[in-house]
Amino acid sequence: MSRKIKPRNVDRPELHIIKYLSYSDYASRMMTCDHPVPPNRYDERVEEHLRSTGGIKLTWLRDLKERSQLTDENSIQVYVKCHIMLLIGTILFGDKSGASVHWKYLPLLSDFASIRQYSWGSACLAHLYRSLCRASRFDCKEIDGPLTLLLCWAWMRLPYLAPVPREPRSFSLANRWRNWERGDRVYRYHKLAHFWKALDELQEGQFLWVAYSGDRVDPDIIPAKIYMHSLIWSATVPLVSFECIEWHATDRFRRQFGFVQGSLDRAHGEVLTGPKNLNWATATTHSFWVMQWTNRYNHVLTDETMMPQQPLDTYMYWYRSKYGDHLNLSDLAVQ
Repeated sequence: MSRKIKPRNVDRPELHIIKYLSYSDYASRMMTCDHPVPPNRYDERVEEHLRSTGGIKLTWLRDLKERSQLTDENSIQVYVKCHIMLLIGTILFGDKSGASVHWKYLPLLSDFASIRQYSWGSACLAHLYRSLCRASRFDCKEIDGPLTLLLCWAWMRLPYLAPVPREPRSFSLANRWRNWERGDRVYRYHKLAHFWKALDELQEGQFLWVAYSGDRVDPDIIPAKIYMHSLIWSATVPLVSFECIEWHATDRFRRQFGFVQGSLDRAHGEVLTGPKNLNWATATTHSFWVMQWTNRYNHVLTDETMMPQQPLDTYMYWYRSKYGDHLNLSDLAVQ
């Protein structure tokens, strides 16, 4: 007796996800379903499913990626889009759940040619700043966001706190510490108190402010097409990623760009938080921040460059009078 084949549930919203917002060709919108249905541009079931659940399960994306046959252009695009969505949901813009990726990123994949034109770096910084802000609250126990970026930033600038890099000439720069535990087994046993004490004893010269200069990173390691954008690294502008808007306050850490740092003015004081599922495209205030980002070349820092051994009397006097010993981490009790 032949086995009955259970018909595929074509009404499951997850079968209709990729590119359903943009393409009229039904076959190109479907990820795994190929049943004959008249083409339509919009599927209310999918829209309602995504809005109610908030995202797409990462396990489903992984399974679909692994089952892709890569036999034609459409299957290759499905594979690549699954891979990108997994990167977005885990490394770039992951949340504390680690279970799903928000549906708002789907339209970004509708046009392959446009993907490389987005400023993914500034979007990652926006999410990292938002995560750090939330993690600074006294009742916060966890942190999410692009933590690989945070670790790489810290280890590049505080090498005496970093594990021994296994591949110092690797790019991306984070690959320097890939599989670091194989070559630096002692590092994994350092307790939190060890790092608190090391930060309290930090001396001038131990923090590498200009971490990507030629004497720190060989010029041929960072690709020229990436380094050419270093001109706008110091732009004091809002970083925009959908409803996530965070201020890139480069004027408060000028030394990172080789400039003299004086005493600081008051912080911007703008309230940049808002509803997570706000339709930012129609928000009245959103265009203001987008316009500032668009004009970022007009907001780069221009100032007197700092000599390597230039004293910081003005800044240090301001810092000590402002904060004193409040940041003495070694005095904190381990919770």
